[in-house]
Amino acid sequence: MKISFKYISYFFLFVLGISMTLTSCTDDLNVTPKDDDEFLSETFFQDPASYKQVLAKLYAGLYVGGNDGDGDATIPGRNPDIAGLGGDFSSYLRLLFVTQEFSTDEAIIAWADGTLPTINAQTWAPANEFLEGTFSRAFYHISVANEFLRQTTDEKLTARGVDANLKAEIATFRAEARFLRAFSYYNLMDLFGNVPITTENDPVGFFYPVQKSRAEVFAFVESELKDLDNSLMASKANEYGRVDKTAAKFLLAQIYLNSKVYTGVERNNEAATMCTEVINSGYTFANVPYRYLFSADNNRNGAQSEFIFPIVGDGNAIRATGGGMSFIMHASIGGSMNAASRGMDGGWQGIRTRREFVDLFPDETATADNRGTFYTDGQSKNINNVGTFTDGYAVTKYININSDGSAAQRNDIPDIDFPMFRLTDAYLMYAEATLRGATTGNINTALGYINQIRARANAQAVTVPQLTLDFILDERGRELFWECKRRTDLIRFGKFTGGSKIWQWKGGSINGNATESYRDLMPIPARNIQANPTLEQNTGY
Repeated sequence: MKISFKYISYFFLFVLGISMTLTSCTDDLNVTPKDDDEFLSETFFQDPASYKQVLAKLYAGLYVGGNDGDGDATIPGRNPDIAGLGGDFSSYLRLLFVTQEFSTDEAIIAWADGTLPTINAQTWAPANEFLEGTFSRAFYHISVANEFLRQTTDEKLTARGVDANLKAEIATFRAEARFLRAFSYYNLMDLFGNVPITTENDPVGFFYPVQKSRAEVFAFVESELKDLDNSLMASKANEYGRVDKTAAKFLLAQIYLNSKVYTGVERNNEAATMCTEVINSGYTFANVPYRYLFSADNNRNGAQSEFIFPIVGDGNAIRATGGGMSFIMHASIGGSMNAASRGMDGGWQGIRTRREFVDLFPDETATADNRGTFYTDGQSKNINNVGTFTDGYAVTKYININSDGSAAQRNDIPDIDFPMFRLTDAYLMYAEATLRGATTGNINTALGYINQIRARANAQAVTVPQLTLDFILDERGRELFWECKRRTDLIRFGKFTGGSKIWQWKGGSINGNATESYRDLMPIPARNIQANPTLEQNTGY
């Protein structure tokens, strides 16, 4: 057991027994559920322990797809959160990995499940179950957060006789729920653009939420994150795995850096300022080998000093799942790879990287940069057949073995914590904002951050003239690959769609081709529009 909160996060999922049907198979998808009973009953909240249990549901839902792990609907008594899509396929982290990585040069998957191949090729359409799952998963989290906020008003807590100490603790829980709601709105804004906004102030019942512009969603997320500085716990004062003020500042920095994409207005000064606050917050750059950051014990081997928002994994506490890190680990093992050497019980012959990403490193064996963790034995660099695992280099960035070489708790579900926000990213964002003209940044400070990152990677130091925007994009790839950043980064640099950056199978051809610029936004899923006919589709779809 890593921390007590983690056990709460997964053990109580079964106890809670809550499962909302915000799904592509129901006609109330994308609206607030019709009955309070679909959420949590008033009776449930008579138990003082219930408040932390619901907060745990929000955190655990980032990894697992249902109260019983996978939430396999084919097994009696098991129900995924998102009906119509198994809990493994509807894991929040898994869906972010699918949308943020498979659509880029960093990853490709061999499987032909449903419409999955269209994510590889940037040829997706509105009738795509993985986009439906992503849209529904984010709104599911928003609805759980909204109901939790409704049930924890001061009036309701007083009526239940909640004592002052618990009230104070619940105030922190409320702040964390609001952050996690803002995180979901950020992902929706980033992926889909114009989406509805619902809060705890909206009624519980059948109605069509009004679709807001991307700029309006941006303004809402910004306002929430700025306000949370008054109520989230101080930096590093919370339990590991739970967010604090620094997580809100990090997400603010992220939206400011992408503001030109989201709103048409550059906010680089604010991005650099927020990055400085994050860097000075008490989180520290992990002076450990790069591989420690992605090992089974990355919560305690020194890597955790730079983890601002990890999605926690625990092999003993999580029920069987094909979501989260279990998916990333299993699916990235195949060919001649020895699963046991990766700390796993087998491979699913799925994810590799593309040749153009390999070329970002000094050489194919990565002897000069220890971040280039490619498995090449029996693997061709060239991807002639997307469905053949041995076409394309495999990636060994994550490993379910402790950094000292000892075994993790289990070999079917990894212990690895996924680093959703880490300090090193703030270093890179600061450097980029500075290069984009932020007067609140300093180029020599930025250079120091970049060379600190490269020194850990055993990469050669760079000088100010080498510190260009193209270099920053490549360095973000080398440092942050497979951390769900690439799609957003490429869009910000104008290289996701179009022909300025081509990689194998982009556009569906072996050597890649230009794609339409409207694909910088995913389509609003067709079934969601059927459920809420007031939604307007994104241009081009």
